[in-house]
Amino acid sequence: MLPNYLKIAWRTIRRHKGYSAINLLGLALGMTCCLFILLWVQDEKSIDNFHADGDNLYSLYETYTANGHVDGDYNSPIRVVNNRLQFPLDSVKQAIPEIQYYGYYATGYDLPWGHPETIRVDDKIIKLKGSRASEDFFSIFSYPLIEGTPASALKDINNIAISRKMANIFFGNPAAAMGKTLRYENNRNLIVTAVFEDMPSQSSLQFDFLLTWAAQSSGQLPWSSNNFQTFIRLSPGADAKLVTTKLNRYAMTRTENNGATKMHLGLQRYGDRYLHGTFVNGQPLTGRIEYVRIFSGVAIFILLIACINFMNLATARSVRRAKEVGLRKVVGSTRTWLIGQFLGESLVFSFLAMLLSILLLAVFLPAFNHFTDKHILFPLSALSFWAGLAGIIFLTGLIAGSYPALYLSSLRPVAVLKGIFRFTQSAIWFRKGLTVFQFALSILLMIATIVIVRQTDYVQNTNLGYNRENLIYIQVEGELSGMDKYELFKQRAMAMPGIAMVDRSSETPHAMNFVADPDAMNWEGKNQGDRIGLKPASVGFDFVKLMGLQMAEGRDFSRLNPTDSSDGFLVNEEAVRRMNMHQPIGKWVSAWTKKGHIIGVLKDYHTQSFREPILPVIIDVKEWQDFGVIIIRTQPGQTKAALGSLRKIYKEINPNYAFAWQFVDEEYKKLYSSELLISRLSVLFATLAIIISCLGLLGLVMFSAEQRTKEIGIRKVLGASIGQIIGIFSLDFLRLILIAFVVAGPVGWYFMNTWLHDFTYRIDFSWWIFGLAGSAALLVAALTVSYQAIRAATANPVNSLRSE
Repeated sequence: MLPNYLKIAWRTIRRHKGYSAINLLGLALGMTCCLFILLWVQDEKSIDNFHADGDNLYSLYETYTANGHVDGDYNSPIRVVNNRLQFPLDSVKQAIPEIQYYGYYATGYDLPWGHPETIRVDDKIIKLKGSRASEDFFSIFSYPLIEGTPASALKDINNIAISRKMANIFFGNPAAAMGKTLRYENNRNLIVTAVFEDMPSQSSLQFDFLLTWAAQSSGQLPWSSNNFQTFIRLSPGADAKLVTTKLNRYAMTRTENNGATKMHLGLQRYGDRYLHGTFVNGQPLTGRIEYVRIFSGVAIFILLIACINFMNLATARSVRRAKEVGLRKVVGSTRTWLIGQFLGESLVFSFLAMLLSILLLAVFLPAFNHFTDKHILFPLSALSFWAGLAGIIFLTGLIAGSYPALYLSSLRPVAVLKGIFRFTQSAIWFRKGLTVFQFALSILLMIATIVIVRQTDYVQNTNLGYNRENLIYIQVEGELSGMDKYELFKQRAMAMPGIAMVDRSSETPHAMNFVADPDAMNWEGKNQGDRIGLKPASVGFDFVKLMGLQMAEGRDFSRLNPTDSSDGFLVNEEAVRRMNMHQPIGKWVSAWTKKGHIIGVLKDYHTQSFREPILPVIIDVKEWQDFGVIIIRTQPGQTKAALGSLRKIYKEINPNYAFAWQFVDEEYKKLYSSELLISRLSVLFATLAIIISCLGLLGLVMFSAEQRTKEIGIRKVLGASIGQIIGIFSLDFLRLILIAFVVAGPVGWYFMNTWLHDFTYRIDFSWWIFGLAGSAALLVAALTVSYQAIRAATANPVNSLRSE
C-alpha cells in the first residue's frame, strides 16, 4: 500500500508541475530560513559551553544597592583596604573548601585589556590582544594547551602564555617558542611557559596571550584597567547555593561596613553568561537570549507560513481530487487509509523540499557566515543535525498535510461522483483564515524589521553631543608617555597636511567605562548620604574644541589661565543635576585628592551606548598624564594622507612600538554590533516571509483563475471591461490582506514597544511605520494578484465558452 501511495504522490507532482513547483519552492524557502536560524541559534547557545565539567564552572557577580538604586555587574571585588587585598585567592579557597579553583581575569572595553599591546622579538614588533589572569586560569577553563601545563603556565610574574598563532608568528611553531623570551611593551622581558590553541569562535574570551595577574597585583606591570572578573570552578557535587551563602559570609568579614551601600555576591553558571549578560535589578537575567528567542519564533513563523501555503493550495485543488476520493471509498478504502495517503503525499513534498533546502544551505552558508560574522560549519557529521532534519521533515509534512487530509477524506462519495461538489462555508472561511494568518505573520515581521532598522540607524547616526567624524585615536605608550615627546609629536603632527587638531585624554571618547568611587567625590552643598559616581576624565587644553563639545555655561579650559590645571573642573549638565547644584560656576568640587572649582558646564553628551542613560562627567586638565589616548581630528577627505604622516612621525619618536590606530566612529558602531546583526537578519527574513506568502497567494490566484474561466468569459461577452474583471478578481484577495494588517498592527505595536524599552534613547513609534508595512504587503500582494488577473481578463472568451 505504501509504495502505491508514494507512486501516486510522485505522479501528482509530475502531472501538475506548476503547483508542485510553487509548493516545493515555498516549503524549501521556509525550511532553508528555519535551518539558517536554527544553526545561528545553536551557535549562540554553544558560546562558552564547550568547557569540560561546565556545570561546575561559574562567574561571580555583584549586586549592589546605593541611593535606593539596585544594580549589578561582573566586576570582581579586588580592592585594597588598609594595605590588604580584600579577597586573596588562597584565603577564599581555604574559607570555602567547595571551591576547587578560584581566579581572576582582566576585562575592558572591546579587548580583554582595553587595547592591543606591543610584543617584540628581535626585529618583529606587533600589537596583539592580551590580558591578565591568575595562576588557576588554565585549570578553571579547558582551553587546550599545546605546550606547558595548567599549573605552571602562569605561575611566575615573568611568565607569559601565548597562542599558537603568536608562536607561529615569532618562532615558527609552538615547540620552538617554549622557554624563549619576549619583550613586552618595551619594558619587561617575559619567558614563554605555555602555548595554547587559538581561541575558538565559541569562546567569549578572545586573547592572543596571557600574563599572570600576580605581576599586575605586585606592581610589576602598569595598571591599565580596574576591571577584573572572577571565575570559580566548584568541586564535583558542590551546591552552588551553599557556596554563594558562604561567599557572602566571607565577604562580610573582609569588607568595610558602609551603611549607604549594600553588596551581595552571586554565582552564575559560566555557560549562561553570554546569553544572560544584561543585569536587571542587579541580576544577570536577560541579554542576547532575547534575540535567540525572537529568531527562534521567526523560524517557527516562517515555517508555518510555508505550511499554510501548502494547506491552502492542497485544499483549493481538492475539487480536482474529489472523484478520486469518491472512487477510493466506493472500492472499499477507509477514511484512515485516505488520511494516510494524503499525509504521505505531504511527507513526500516535505522530503523533496528538504533536499532542495539542504542544497541551498550548502550553497549560501559561506555568505550567511559573512553576513552574521559567524564561523558556522555545515554539520555533516553531527547526528543531532540529521535527527533535527528528520524532525522538521516529519512535522512540516504532518502540519502541512493535516487539514487537506482531514478535509478530503471527509468528502461523501455519492455527492462527488454525481458531480455535486462545492466547498462548504466553513472550508472557505478556514482557507481565508489561513491566508489572513499567513499575511498577518508577514506584516508583523515587516513592522518589526522597520522598527529595528530605524532604531539601529538612530543610535548610529544621532548626534552624540560631539562630532565623531574624521576622529581617530592612538594609545599613549612608550616614549609618548613622556611630556616632552608627546609635545613633540603634537607639534609635528599639527604641521602635517590633513591634520586639523591633536589632543589627549585619559579615556577613549566613545567608551568612558570607568566610574569613580562615590566616596571619592565631594562638592559644595553636598548633603549627608548623597553618593554619586561620576565619570572622570583628564584631558588636554584643546579637548573641548577638538571633540566639538558645547558649553552650557561658563568657559572652557585655557592656557591663559594658569590655575585651570590645578584648580579648574568642567562638569556636564547631568552632573549638575545629580549634585543638585544651582549656579554651579565657581562652586568647589573634589575628586580623590584634587579639589578645585567648576569653571564651566558642558552640554550633555553620550559617553557610552544609547541603552544607557547619560551619566555625570567631571573633567580636569592633565597634559602631563602618562597614560590614555592621543586623539587626532583629520581634515575631511584627507584621512589616508594624515595616517601616513602620523605613522612616519610615530616611528621616529616611538620606534619600539607598533603604530596602531582606531576610528572613533567604527569603534562606536561596535557598541551596536548585536543590533546591526539583528537589523540585517530581520530585513532578510522578513523579505523571505513575504516572498513565501506571495508564492502561496500566486498559487491560489492561478487556481481561482482556472476555476472562474467561464465566468470571466461570460462577463466579457456581456460587456465587462478588463479593468472591471481585474477589480472583481483581485478584490477578495486584497480584502484578506487588509484584515491581516488590522490583526498584525496591534500585535506588532506591543512587541516592538517592549523591545524599544531596552533603550534609554529610542525612536518614536510613529503611525507611518504601520502604514508602510501594510502598504508594502498590499502592494506586493496586488502585484502578485494583478499579473494573473490580467492574464485571465485578457484571455479570449471564445476559448472558454466554445464547449457550451
